[in-house]
Amino acid sequence: MLIAILDFRTAPADRAAALAQLDAESSAVRAMAGNVAFRVYASREDASAIAVVHEWDDEQSFARYLASDAFTRSGEVIRPLMTAPPVSRRFHAELRETVA
Repeated sequence: MLIAILDFRTAPADRAAALAQLDAESSAVRAMAGNVAFRVYASREDASAIAVVHEWDDEQSFARYLASDAFTRSGEVIRPLMTAPPVSRRFHAELRETVA
């Protein structure tokens, strides 16, 4: 499994537009082969911070997402709104169990 955590900042006035773009693409991303989860979080402490948590079956699935129209569209809208370079951390993980 690949887990990617993206952190980025916008001006507080632009955060709603960035969140709206991610929300608009979320169904398409979640429907992609290999996607386990796609979650978007607006920081409660910082009016400029957004985090996106991805879970993918494997690196190939994540690579297809990075090459997708959904990723490109989001980048076209969100990158100009960013006030600093984004930070993306990517992890290989093994699911040990799911507890309900």
